[in-house]
Amino acid sequence: MLSNVLIIDKRKELSTKYKKSLEDNETAAVISRNLKDALRLIQTTDPDVIIVSDSIDENLADFCKKIRTLTYNTRPVIIALSKSAESTDRILVLENGADDFLSEPVNIDEFKIRIKAHLRRDIESNLDNKTLLPNKKYVQKFLKRLLNSDTKQAVLLIGIENLENYKSVYSEVAGDKIVQTFCAITKSALENTDFFGQINETNFIIITNPYSAEKLAAFLTFAFDTVAPRFYSPKDAQRGYMLLKGDRQAGMRVNFVSILIGGIIDNYDMIKIPEEMIEKLIFIKKMAKIPNGSNYAIDRIKISGENSIKQIENNNSIFIKEPDSALSLLLRTTLELQGYDVVEQLDADSATPPQILIIDSGDNFEGLEFCTELKNNINFVNTKIIVTASAHDKSRILNAGADLYLPKPYEISDLIRWIEYLMKQ
Repeated sequence: MLSNVLIIDKRKELSTKYKKSLEDNETAAVISRNLKDALRLIQTTDPDVIIVSDSIDENLADFCKKIRTLTYNTRPVIIALSKSAESTDRILVLENGADDFLSEPVNIDEFKIRIKAHLRRDIESNLDNKTLLPNKKYVQKFLKRLLNSDTKQAVLLIGIENLENYKSVYSEVAGDKIVQTFCAITKSALENTDFFGQINETNFIIITNPYSAEKLAAFLTFAFDTVAPRFYSPKDAQRGYMLLKGDRQAGMRVNFVSILIGGIIDNYDMIKIPEEMIEKLIFIKKMAKIPNGSNYAIDRIKISGENSIKQIENNNSIFIKEPDSALSLLLRTTLELQGYDVVEQLDADSATPPQILIIDSGDNFEGLEFCTELKNNINFVNTKIIVTASAHDKSRILNAGADLYLPKPYEISDLIRWIEYLMKQ
């Protein structure tokens, strides 16, 4: 992870000496010898540490106060350098926003150690407690620097899918182990110059060399799917899905945990702010979604085409296949009162099928053939199927492709809660 230091100093030889002492694989230093450029760099790069010398054409205390006002959101460390050793000067500068005061001449080794200590504390204060990765605040800072630099890098957004469902089945501790395993796999594949940060519990950012980004994405998806089966019980591993249990013996088929990766390679000239970059990456990541397993999608200039991607909007339509006419009418009326659109006919060739299907399995499970047929239809890949059954055979129903098994008799209120849950999925 590369820290950023801004040195504001008119003196050529001394500022260059400071810069050389700080620069290494972990730290980049930039010198500004006039205040106009310094203020611009502060706004565009969000430096972690700002070193200000009293050689500038402004009162040191006043300029420290100006920097602190300008950076109240990002809160960089401000270190003042002065030829004065007077306690009154120290106090005045520290009161106006500086975090440290060094009197010159300063021993270059002490200078380096002090700055590195400030950088270490700044990084530690921006680490996630569980993964020890840079948090969302630091990720946004790093993306801002990238968007305002001439260096072109690849940016990957990695999302861990179905983690909440996994935790519901196996516990919070087991879910944390999956995240830790993912982080260990990722760190083993990164170069020293790559950046690896965390937006939230399930979404991570990697900034890497554009020439190795796709190979990295391919490796991560393969490696994660190779290791993931170890986190499931033999029963779940054998049947190929998790079982999320509900009230009254209901059960929902849930896919295994996987990772989806959305990437941008050297194609973000029109993006101005980190939030816009993250939003675009989330959209690309959604394009990588497949029925089961991990996958990735990369946006490149050469293969992108205007209007080539059509985003499918979710709807709130529901289809009911229920032989009991009284129950069918009750379900229709109740769902319509809840604001759902209950459709009369089901078109297997429709490009916009209902979001949810409620299918009765039948006394001889003849409804399961219909369920399997729809699950194998590419038009229904995003449709959730609820199978209700008087003959209670949970495994058979879920193995036929149902997303949720709901035994009869059931409470309408329970059905409504499951529908709301599936609509969010």
